[in-house]
Amino acid sequence: MPHRPLRLSEGEWQDRRHRHRERVSRFADPYLDRRSRGEKHPVEDFLFTYYSQKPGQLLRWHPGAGVLLEGGAAAERADWKYYIPDDDGVRVDARRFAEERREAIDFARVILARTTARPARFGCFGLHEWAMAYRSTVNGARHEYLQLRLGAAGTDDVVEGSRLRCTHFDAFRFYAPEAEPLNEHTPTRQTQRDLEQPGCLHANMDLYKWAYKLTPLLSSDLVMDCFELSWRIRTMDMRASPYDLEAWGYSPIAIETTAGKSEYVQLQRGFSEESQALRERLLRDLEFALATP
Repeated sequence: MPHRPLRLSEGEWQDRRHRHRERVSRFADPYLDRRSRGEKHPVEDFLFTYYSQKPGQLLRWHPGAGVLLEGGAAAERADWKYYIPDDDGVRVDARRFAEERREAIDFARVILARTTARPARFGCFGLHEWAMAYRSTVNGARHEYLQLRLGAAGTDDVVEGSRLRCTHFDAFRFYAPEAEPLNEHTPTRQTQRDLEQPGCLHANMDLYKWAYKLTPLLSSDLVMDCFELSWRIRTMDMRASPYDLEAWGYSPIAIETTAGKSEYVQLQRGFSEESQALRERLLRDLEFALATP
């Protein structure tokens, strides 16, 4: 049976829109300010530079499918992509989105569902960033403006003395060429749906990607919940990296030590649990949206 749309008065949805913009601005404004001055930040720029969603797109609030926005101010959305006038308001055109974005929907569903069903693995210790900086005297480092905490030789020693177990293609593809054969897996875009697992920091950061790629079918509240989790994961990811971020205010997680490995896994387990809950929510909300006319 089709869902009856939730009706939001103009005052209600404008208030939600305002609160969303405030929520986004805490992250976007400092980035835009740095960008205007040609400055970089190794942690806080990542979600705006690695992913295709830009700050202006993130600032735009969407209620998600199954919500009717009332009032005169909603009329402008009738010209927005995947919106449609309905009764005395405007809503997301879920049917059109499902027809035109079927490939994106199907891929996201497969990735989310299969990752949710797999057991989490906690033996990688964030070595993907180290593998990207391997043999930096030959290849350079991925973040060339940062110093390696253990130096080039020390970084190489950690890589050579460790087991590389990365399962995430979008991390593996940035490996230094000499590090690729040291990895236990050879992830590809084609095998992504078979290798993604909920212990992987990058797979969990990508929840933000799947959420915004399904905008406006999914709500901005859900997108931002994924964004904020990804922001915290990125912080941990870089603290465990080979780079010295003390000057930026980040103490290292020294994964080359037993204590550092233990700290890493403890945080990794927590993020895995949070991500699994969000993954299930993404799937539920997607199914609800697809059942909405």
